[in-house]
Amino acid sequence: MLGAMLGAGWYKGKMGFLHLRNNYGEQTAFLMQLVIRYKSGREECFITDESWQGCDAPILFSEIYDGETYDSRREIPGWNEVDADSEGWNEVKYVEFPRKALTAQAGSRVKRMEELPVKEILVTPQGDTVLNFGQNLTGWVEFEVEAEEGAEVELQCFETLDADGNVYTANLRTAKQTIRYICNGKKSVYHPNFTFQGFQYVKIVQWPGGMTEEKLAEGNFRACVLHSEMEQTGTFSCSNELVNQLQHNILWGLKGNFVDIPTDCPQRDERMGWTGDAQIFCRTACYLMNTDTFFTKWLTDVAADQTPEGGVPHVVPDIISGKEQTDWLLSQGTHSAAAWADTAVIIPWTMYLAYGDKEILRKQYDSMKNWILFMKHHAVDYIWNYRLQFGDWVALDAEEGSYLGATPNDLTCTAYYAYSTGLFTKIAGILGCEEDAAEFGELYQRIVDKFQQTFFMEDGSMTAQTQTAHIVALYFNLVPEAFRAKTAKRLVELLEERNGHLVTGFVGTPYFCHALSENGYVKEAYELLLKEDFPSWLYQIKMGATTVWEHWDGKKPDGTMWSPDMNSFNHYAYGAVGDWLYRVVLGIEADEKEPGYRHIIIKPQTDDAFRFAKGAFKSVYGEIAVHWEKHGGKVRLQVHVPVNTRATIRLEQGAAQIESSELTFTQENGCCQAECGSGDWTVEYAAV
Repeated sequence: MLGAMLGAGWYKGKMGFLHLRNNYGEQTAFLMQLVIRYKSGREECFITDESWQGCDAPILFSEIYDGETYDSRREIPGWNEVDADSEGWNEVKYVEFPRKALTAQAGSRVKRMEELPVKEILVTPQGDTVLNFGQNLTGWVEFEVEAEEGAEVELQCFETLDADGNVYTANLRTAKQTIRYICNGKKSVYHPNFTFQGFQYVKIVQWPGGMTEEKLAEGNFRACVLHSEMEQTGTFSCSNELVNQLQHNILWGLKGNFVDIPTDCPQRDERMGWTGDAQIFCRTACYLMNTDTFFTKWLTDVAADQTPEGGVPHVVPDIISGKEQTDWLLSQGTHSAAAWADTAVIIPWTMYLAYGDKEILRKQYDSMKNWILFMKHHAVDYIWNYRLQFGDWVALDAEEGSYLGATPNDLTCTAYYAYSTGLFTKIAGILGCEEDAAEFGELYQRIVDKFQQTFFMEDGSMTAQTQTAHIVALYFNLVPEAFRAKTAKRLVELLEERNGHLVTGFVGTPYFCHALSENGYVKEAYELLLKEDFPSWLYQIKMGATTVWEHWDGKKPDGTMWSPDMNSFNHYAYGAVGDWLYRVVLGIEADEKEPGYRHIIIKPQTDDAFRFAKGAFKSVYGEIAVHWEKHGGKVRLQVHVPVNTRATIRLEQGAAQIESSELTFTQENGCCQAECGSGDWTVEYAAV
């Protein structure tokens, strides 16, 4: 006997911050075809048709944001052995459905990946009994219960305690995240079916027999961690334990938000596929986990949801376009924001670098090209800006009460216009599309020229004196060469004006450390990373974070909250700094000419802030490992190169007194480097 339970889910449940239902349809239905192939070659096919029977399930309510109510008294023991004519079973109805809409599921399956026990049971000052799992995560609470028929369990999941140590749920907005279970008098094990929660804590609202620690211990509570099934490929550790915790938090931010699509957060009434968050984090994600299948599937959705003109929605799947009349903000535009929409180009390029497969470029080529043409069509004299822009989102240099940073949208939009066009020009060349390569190469140069004419003054100063303006100009190679040193120096001055702290948002933050280290300011990049007071990555760690926050000041130093409106404590975007840990601290870099790490460039940039750093990345060819350690005024560098690859080891600027019995280093433009094949290599050098 075959059976299934149905839930509302994304199809017809309440989804999105507009709180609308029926985004894809109004009727829940079940379609199945099961083909059994026997060893003899005989096949049997089972399909859903009018011969099936239906009945009301024990699930009384189940919504992604609000949780689930389950009445175990309605379970039908031995349902697969019950006569279809038995009481409670009903005939089913045939529902018309456009079969052409059906496609095979290509993504990574969401499944239970691990379990965490309760770390502590606490009672808040307000008297609430709370389970603390010690880790902000995405998934379910599973528990065991045995109580009289009709007794109820009620749990509410939430992320954090407030400044007084009490339950804090205001940042969930309207999401209830509540689980209700009605007992049937038998011992049962239960977890929700058609919902998931983002949480570290669970408030026990109701438990049969009372909420003593002894009674709750009988519940054998555990947190079941859910995310798309992906192999972990990256590890990183160093001599600074706070940075090690940051690496942990970045990884758990990925786990919590890669749930079939790259969501922005897993707890409040949103959990949508914001394109900007995914674009910002994609390179870090490709180090941490094998995201090839995950992103390939989602990019298919990105292309499918593009407008006929080539615009890219703010969220994919796009459940907000066409709903503009319900929200003032959306009336300003539901697609094509710089840095967000550029996901259409940047993620395919990043995947090509990480996995070396041209197929993703071929598959997304039209999508990428249409996005560039969209920007070209709406640009005015090569300056790109369009309707609703998020700019340097939630930057700390924003005006009071605004989410938009101080960097002008004309600058950030045009910078991304140039960056994406430049990447697409490379892609066209890689795929042999010579006419496109020539056409878009010329367009790219015109955009760069216009950017330099518009946003640089004659003396080389930028018109926008913000950290982010200087970061994107440097990282996207938009600075006139004669002014590069001056621009980098000014970025350091802007940093010093903030006492060494960043004030950047979604656009500037991912590239800040890179903009410094690529331009001779490695020490300053390390110092920025290692700041421990607000605002900084390690400030969050000092405040007890176990995932990355949406806001630098999600929790203020006195423990009060930034705002209940938009304050996720599991928001992976600022975890993009993990990319710098792998590419610069460890120095594991891909070669554009031989992507997928067939040729590996290993060029760690060390600093006295770390005594050592070590880590590995499991590429498609095998594990690449780097371990450097400082001792006695020298750096000892150990490298592992997988078979069927080769590597170029580049030592730091000023490296001297090189000791290696197996490698011969050459000096070129002040850089020492050596070529090597697969195997283990050790080099010692003094950094001057």
